[in-house]
Amino acid sequence: MALNYVWILFFVIGLIIALIKLIVFQDYEIFKRLVEGIFDASKSSVMDIGLPLAGVMIFFMGLMNIGEKAGAINFLARLLGPFMKRLFPEVPEKHPAMGQMVMNFSANMLGLDNAATPFGLKAMGSLQELNPSKDTASNSQIMFLVLHTSGLTLIPISIIAYRASGGSTNPTSVFVPLMIATTIATIASIIVTGVYQRLRFDRVLVLWLLGMITAILLFAGFIHSLPSQKDLPTPSLLTKETFSNVLGNMILLFVVCAFIIGGWRKKVDVFSAFIEGAKQGWEVVIKVLPYLVGLLVAIRVFRESGALEAIINGITWCFTSLGFSGEFVPSLPVAIMRPFSAGGSRGLMLDIFKTHGADSFVGQLASTFQGSADTTFYIVALYFGSVGIKKVRYAIWAGMIADLIGVISAIVIAYIFFK
Repeated sequence: MALNYVWILFFVIGLIIALIKLIVFQDYEIFKRLVEGIFDASKSSVMDIGLPLAGVMIFFMGLMNIGEKAGAINFLARLLGPFMKRLFPEVPEKHPAMGQMVMNFSANMLGLDNAATPFGLKAMGSLQELNPSKDTASNSQIMFLVLHTSGLTLIPISIIAYRASGGSTNPTSVFVPLMIATTIATIASIIVTGVYQRLRFDRVLVLWLLGMITAILLFAGFIHSLPSQKDLPTPSLLTKETFSNVLGNMILLFVVCAFIIGGWRKKVDVFSAFIEGAKQGWEVVIKVLPYLVGLLVAIRVFRESGALEAIINGITWCFTSLGFSGEFVPSLPVAIMRPFSAGGSRGLMLDIFKTHGADSFVGQLASTFQGSADTTFYIVALYFGSVGIKKVRYAIWAGMIADLIGVISAIVIAYIFFK
């Protein structure tokens, strides 16, 4: 599949729905809203996403360059080599891409989205150097992207913050369910993509996967055992909220300092290395912006036309008509919107908090949906656009299957934990 077809499809469907609304429902404002949406999405793609991304990219790409020259990236690649080389057999051992992908996955797991993106873009660039067909996604690039869209998160700082601001008396109640849901989605993405790529699921790979699942469940159990801040008379580090917030930010600060101090100890010209890498960060941002603007504008047209709302209503109606319990249905729009727009799904989640309550079953399930997947189409545009890939092959449907498994898992887990 080519990004060109996805882009055109969003516009064509949006136009058809808009014409139906104009002719059948006499909605004379529909084309005005579409045009305003195009201009607003074009502006917000640059002002709200592109420019903030530029600052983060410049800093962390500079930091990555220090880490590469100091040998930190190669160390990470060797540390997880047995696992990574089985998932990415096309990538040579000790290649910088291995360590860069580890950095990306680590930042994602800690809920540090701003740091994860530069690491991921750097990794995608390294994978592109190994790609024999520069306009077509390689198996390694697709595996990396699908793993990224599965949204594995150990410390969902942003979800906890939104729940607290939404009036939740126990904002960390979704911590363990969310970790389990994202773990299932990640394992599913490895299996789905691995089967398609005919990877060898040998004993080493299976043991690594089982070890990761065990470690995540143990960590989830530890977090679950901590008291909530509302149950204690005074602030404490060993509460779910404080521990989660402090751990993620502390680890990121440790990585920054370790790279800089490690570079100095290895006699690297630290500041010159930082400047060299930072310049590459700006070049990546300039390359990414056209892809980002194009796809986000297309998605905005798709949304403003009412096409996405029609899909959400249709799926909701199907579930209700088939006699499924209506308890989880009001939260489905968050799950359906999530692959298209982080802001849109977040807005739907906050609306559910306002309507049903953050601590209601629907509110807790919506929180789990929001944290158990990522924005597939945005990530495709950002990561593949950064290296000029136009033919994404099976990346989108593999990512959507992982998202679907994550949604089903979240519903089942929500019934276990919240009912």
